[in-house]
Amino acid sequence: MFDFDFSEELRRQIKSLSKRDAALADALSKKVREVCSRDENTIDFYKNLKKPLNEFKRVHVGNFVLVFRVDKAHNFIFFEYMRHHDDAYGR
Repeated sequence: MFDFDFSEELRRQIKSLSKRDAALADALSKKVREVCSRDENTIDFYKNLKKPLNEFKRVHVGNFVLVFRVDKAHNFIFFEYMRHHDDAYGR
């Protein structure tokens, strides 16, 4: 199981989501728990992004994409951002 943290952008987004869209906030919470429950071998189940974002992985939460970085050496996941699928990869 991995330890995890959120970026400041994602923290603000989660706080806002919990007020506006409780169902999506719940789905996000479940997805974060699912990702963090993986081990070193099964974390590769999630797709890597292509260059220049190749250090990140992604997972879908409804119509949104949650982008995160995995540090296997320190058993840590850093969740960067969540955006609508149409806007997620233009960062």
